[in-house]
Amino acid sequence: MTMLNGLKKTYLILLLSLFAVGMLAQQTEKMYLSGTGSNNTVDWEFFCTGGRNSGEWTTIPVPSNWELQGFGKYNYGHAKAEERGKESGMYKYEFEVPADWKGKQVEIVFDGSMTDTEVKINGKLAGPIHQGAFYRFRYDITSLLKFGKQNLLEVKVDKHSANESVNKAERYADFWIFGGIFRPVWLEAKPGENIKRVAIDAKGDGTFLAEVFLYNIKNADQVVAQVITLDGKPLGDIFSIPVNKADKSVFVKSKINGIKSWNPEYPNLYKVNFNLMQDGKVVHQFTERFGFRTIDVRKRDGIYVNGVKIKIKGVNRHTFWPTTGRASSKARSIEDVLTIKSMNMNGVRMAHYPPDSHFLDVCDSLGLFVLDELTGWHDAYDTEVGSKLVKEMIVRDVNHPSIILWDNGNEGGHNEELLPLYAKYDIQKREVLQPWQTFNGFSTEHYRQYDYGTGTFWHGHNIVLPTEFLHGMYDGGQGAGLYDYWELIWKTPVAAGGFIWDFADQGVVRVDKNGELDTYNSKGADGILGPYHEPEGSYFAIKEIWSPVHLEERNLTAKFDGKLYLENRYLYTNLNTCKFTWKLVKENAPQTYGIEKEVSGSIVSPDLEPRQYGHIQVDLPDDWQNFDVLYITAVDQYNRELYTWSYPVSLPQKVVDELMDQTKVNTAVTYTETDSEYHIEAAGIKYSIGKSDGLLKKVVNSKGEIPFNNGPVLSAGLTVFKATSVQIDEDTLKITSVFDENESRMKEFTWSFFPNGWAKLEIFYVPPEYDVRFDYMGVDFSYPEELVKGVKWMGHGPYRVWKNRTQGVELGVYEKDYNTTMTGVPPVIYPEFKGYHANLYWAKIESKEQSFIVATGTEDVFLRLFTPDIPEDDDPRLTPPFPDGDISFMQGIPAIGSKTNDSWNLGPAGQKNQFFDFGPYDHWRKRCKVMDLYFDFSANE
Repeated sequence: MTMLNGLKKTYLILLLSLFAVGMLAQQTEKMYLSGTGSNNTVDWEFFCTGGRNSGEWTTIPVPSNWELQGFGKYNYGHAKAEERGKESGMYKYEFEVPADWKGKQVEIVFDGSMTDTEVKINGKLAGPIHQGAFYRFRYDITSLLKFGKQNLLEVKVDKHSANESVNKAERYADFWIFGGIFRPVWLEAKPGENIKRVAIDAKGDGTFLAEVFLYNIKNADQVVAQVITLDGKPLGDIFSIPVNKADKSVFVKSKINGIKSWNPEYPNLYKVNFNLMQDGKVVHQFTERFGFRTIDVRKRDGIYVNGVKIKIKGVNRHTFWPTTGRASSKARSIEDVLTIKSMNMNGVRMAHYPPDSHFLDVCDSLGLFVLDELTGWHDAYDTEVGSKLVKEMIVRDVNHPSIILWDNGNEGGHNEELLPLYAKYDIQKREVLQPWQTFNGFSTEHYRQYDYGTGTFWHGHNIVLPTEFLHGMYDGGQGAGLYDYWELIWKTPVAAGGFIWDFADQGVVRVDKNGELDTYNSKGADGILGPYHEPEGSYFAIKEIWSPVHLEERNLTAKFDGKLYLENRYLYTNLNTCKFTWKLVKENAPQTYGIEKEVSGSIVSPDLEPRQYGHIQVDLPDDWQNFDVLYITAVDQYNRELYTWSYPVSLPQKVVDELMDQTKVNTAVTYTETDSEYHIEAAGIKYSIGKSDGLLKKVVNSKGEIPFNNGPVLSAGLTVFKATSVQIDEDTLKITSVFDENESRMKEFTWSFFPNGWAKLEIFYVPPEYDVRFDYMGVDFSYPEELVKGVKWMGHGPYRVWKNRTQGVELGVYEKDYNTTMTGVPPVIYPEFKGYHANLYWAKIESKEQSFIVATGTEDVFLRLFTPDIPEDDDPRLTPPFPDGDISFMQGIPAIGSKTNDSWNLGPAGQKNQFFDFGPYDHWRKRCKVMDLYFDFSANE
C-alpha cells in the first residue's frame, strides 16, 4: 500500500476536491423499474397461472405479493400439500434505457422475489433461474439491451421452488407463504471498468480495512479512498493502493483518528468514498456508509462491543404487514425500529430471513444490535443452493455495523457444510450461531425454563443467548415472566441477553374473505403488538422492565426526603445525558373529568456511568402529601421517553374517605326485617341483606334497581355460615355475618350502612386450603355483563395484569369501553376490558341502565371484571383460572404461561399464591386476609 504523502501538492489538492464535492466522479447510475417499496409501486403486466383471477393478462403493482392483490391462493407454511398454492406469476414490463448508457456495464437487480425467478430481456435469458425468496440477485444484461430504445423485461416467478430443499427451508416453514416480486427491481449502470462492491472492516479504534472488488480492469491504476462524515467533511488522510490489470480485488487500509465508534446508544456513522483512478482521473466512484466498532466474542464470558460487555434486550421481527404481506417500505422500517426502541430494546433478530436492506440501514442509523439470518426452519438449504444464498446475504449485508452475529438457519434448519462460507465472505469474521442449539460456544436453545439447567445453560459455561424466549400467545409470555428472566440474565455472567418471540401479530387481510384478518387459527406469530402494531399489555411491561433507568420501588411515607435510588443499566451512556422530571397529581372524583390539580418540576440528572448505582433528588413542595400520585419521568438524550413511574402518595383509605365526604345527602338509617332478609334504607337507597348468608340480595334507588348482588361470595374455599347480627353504632347500621371457626374459609364480614347512602363491607377470610398453593383469593359479586358499557377507575392501568406481569401499569384514573377482545385474535380493541386490574382505589361501573361506584380502603386489591373469552384450543397455560362471579375484588390472582411453558416454569412470579400465616381461632383477626369495600349506589351519572 502506498500513502499519498509523496504526491505532488497540486495532485493532492485535486484529489481532496474530488472527494469533498464529487466533481468529475462517475457515480453508479440507478434506475428503478418497479416502485421503491410497498408505499410506492409501479404497475406491470401480470398473468397468474392458478387460483383467484388466474388465466388472463392484467396488471399488478410491483413490488407486492400477489395474494394481497387478489391473485392465486393464500397458504401458510404448515398447510397440507393439497392446500398449498403452487401457482406461478408471469410479469412483463417495457422500459427505455438511456442512450448514453451505451459503453457502460448494466445490471438488473432484484432485491427479493418469491421464489424461483426466471428473467428475460428482449426474449433472451438474463442468466440462470434464481432460487431462494429473500435474497438480492443480479444479472449483467449489457449485451441484451437496446440503448436509447424500448426493451422488454419478462419475469416468471414460481411460488414454490423446483428445489425441494428451498421449499423445506422456507416454503413449508412456520409463517405465511407468499408469491411475487415483493422487493424493488432496478438497473445499475457503471463505467466499463468499475468498483463492483466493497467489504469493510472498521474497528472501534479507528483501524480501517476494506476489500475493493473490481470489474474488468484494463487501464485503471489506483484505488484512492477517503473517509468522510455524513455531511461530507473529510476525516483522516486519503489512502490508496495500486491496481494492476485483471485484479479482481485489492485491499486498502488506514488508521483514522478522531472517530466516534458505533453502538446502539450512539449509532455514529460515516461514509467512505472509493475512487477508481486512471492517470489522475476518476473512472468510477463508489460510496458506502459504515460504522467503526469492534465485536469480540469471548467464549465462556460474553459478547463485547467496543470493549463493553453487552446484554441484548431483543425481539424477533418478521417483515410483515396485513395488507402488503412481506412487501415493505423504508417508512415501515423506520416505524418498526422506532417502536422496538420505544420498548427500550437494543437488539433485533431477523426471523427467519434477511430483511429489506433499508431495515438494516435504519438499524444502523437509529441503533440496534442485529442477528442476520439465513432462512431455514427445521430444514436447511442444500449445499449447492445454500452456498449461493449465504454469499448473496453476506455480500449485501456485510457492511452494516448493526449486524454483530450471523444465524445459519433456525431450529434444526442448519446445513453445517455452509459454515466455512461465512468467514470466506465476511471480512469482519463475525461469529455464526445455529439457533436452538449449543454451538460455537453459545447456548441459544429456545424457551428454556427459568433457572433451567444442571451444569448447562444458565448454570453452564457457554455464552447464553436464547434466540427465542417467552413465546407470546394470546396474552401470555413476552411481558409475562420477563421481569424474573431479565433479573436472572442481568446478574448471570455468561448470559448475553435474549430475543422475545415475537414483535407483531401476523394477521393477513384476506381479500378473498371480505377483508377478514386471518392469523391461521392463531398459528401466525402472536406478537407484542397487534397486526396493525397496536400495543398490547406486554408492550408496556417490557418498556418498564427494560428501561435502562432502573428506579427503585418504595413506599412514600411522611418522612420521604425526595431521594430515590436507581441503577444505570445502559451499556454506554451516562445518566447525565438523560432528563428527569416529576409531577404531583390530585385526582378528581369519579363523576368528574380531568384532574383536580397538578404541579411539576425538573430533577438534576445524576452523574452515573453504566452499571453504577446512585440516586435522584426530587424537590417536592411542602404540601406534597395533599396530592394522590407522584410521577417520575426519564427521557433519553434523543428526547424519547424511557418510562414514567408512579408512586402512591395518598393511600386508598384516604381517597375513599374523601369520596364519602363529598356526598352531601344525609338521612337517618332505617331498617326492617322479614324471615329471610334485612331491609335497610339510607339517603333514598334501599338494600336487602340475606339473613341466611349475609349476602347482598338487592339494591334499589330512586331510578330503580341496580342488579349488583349475590356477594360477597368467597372466590375459592369452603364457606360454612353460622349466623347474622344487627348493631346500631350511633348513626351507622351494621350487619355482621359469622361463619364456622374451623371449617369455613370465610370467617366474618360486616355490612355498614351510612346516612349518606354509602355501604361499607369489611371482610375477614383465609385462602382455600391450609398449606397449599392456590390460584386466587377474594370475593365475588354478580352483575349482568350485557348491561356494561365501560369502566372508569383509579388504580394501576390501563391494561389488565397477571401475577407475573404487574409491570407496565401505573397509578392514575383511566377509562375504557366494554369489549370482548381476546388478545391476538382479530378483531381487537385494546386495552382488553375483561380481566384483573391492579391496585384498585375506586371504579365507576358504566352501565346501560344505572352506573355505580365501588371503592376500597385496602391496598393491593385487584378489580376483576368478568372472565375473558377462552381460545378455541383452551390451552391451560394460556387460560388462567377465574372465579365464578362477574365482578370480584381479589387479593391474589393467577399467573399466565406462554405458548411453550406453564407459568410456574417462567420464574418465581409464575408460581401460585401462598398464604398460610394463620393460627388459633382466637387470633384469626390478626392473621386473616382483611379487605374493606365501599359502595355508592346513589342515582348519579
